[in-house]
Amino acid sequence: MTTLLQPEKIKAWIEAGLPKAQVIIEGDGAHFDAIVISPIFAGKTRIQRQRLVYATIEAQLADGTIHAISVKTSTPEEWNDQPWKN
Repeated sequence: MTTLLQPEKIKAWIEAGLPKAQVIIEGDGAHFDAIVISPIFAGKTRIQRQRLVYATIEAQLADGTIHAISVKTSTPEEWNDQPWKN
């Protein structure tokens, strides 16, 4: 029987690689959605931002620990400007 991966573990890996990031992870143990908010994303393209996040979990993706993850990125300013947050 396979042990399901806990979202908190992925959160910790991403936060370790992007220390000033706020990370929100949801998932069912096999498939995950990540929202990563960090000032490091300022001035970067969507692809550059995603590469930064994927680099923090590269080993876990390569060895199959993380099966599937969808990543959305935002700067703190972009996050605060979300219309649904007002």
